[in-house]
Amino acid sequence: MTYLLQVDFPYQGPWGDAMTTAMTALAESIAQEPGLLWKLWTENPITGEAGGIYLFSDLPSAEAYLAMHSARLKSFGVPEVHAKIFAVNDALSRIDRAPV
Repeated sequence: MTYLLQVDFPYQGPWGDAMTTAMTALAESIAQEPGLLWKLWTENPITGEAGGIYLFSDLPSAEAYLAMHSARLKSFGVPEVHAKIFAVNDALSRIDRAPV
């Protein structure tokens, strides 16, 4: 079974290509996190939100990453972090072409 972590938080930019430039080192660091299978980076400049959808190979890795990432975001001055962890039904998700 895999575990999905959904995170979003208030963010004022940069967006798009500028975000890519600013966050490449962070993305490379996140790619090394234990248990991480993949991450989708999310951004919405209209609502002033950013975040990500992560897939982890196990629950302890998802929980440990969430604790570390929430603390990191708060150290960057992010006032609130919204997050949820879900168990993924891999068999049904594969039917619908999910990358699990």
